[in-house]
Amino acid sequence: MSFTIYVHMKKLGKQKGTALQPHPFVLDEKPKTLRQLLIGLTKLGVRQYNERKDKGQILEYLTREEIQEQAVRGKISFGLQDGAKAVEKQAIENTLQCFEDGIYRLFVGEEELTKLSQMIPWTENRIVTFVKLTMLSG
Repeated sequence: MSFTIYVHMKKLGKQKGTALQPHPFVLDEKPKTLRQLLIGLTKLGVRQYNERKDKGQILEYLTREEIQEQAVRGKISFGLQDGAKAVEKQAIENTLQCFEDGIYRLFVGEEELTKLSQMIPWTENRIVTFVKLTMLSG
């Protein structure tokens, strides 16, 4: 049974204009812990990337709305470019390590999840927010 979550992705720093809209992600199952959520999202991302790569669609076109959303984030790009296929195991390891290293924080509603083993407080219409904490360095 699939499970849809809505995700905001933000980064610290200047935020211009409007707030970003939540983006839906359909996972294979409802995650119970933060670790399961991160693994599910990573598997989905790897699968979508590899499917686009197989179809020759690494560079997707950008709609006017996508350009505006990316401008709010401060960078407009076509996203992924050519290269090797993503390896699920390595991507999962990287995702979990980045969380443990504090590269990003994750909130469900207003509650910050701080441990990979933490249970997710799912309720109706909860939005997951990822906040990227890395700053520019010289």
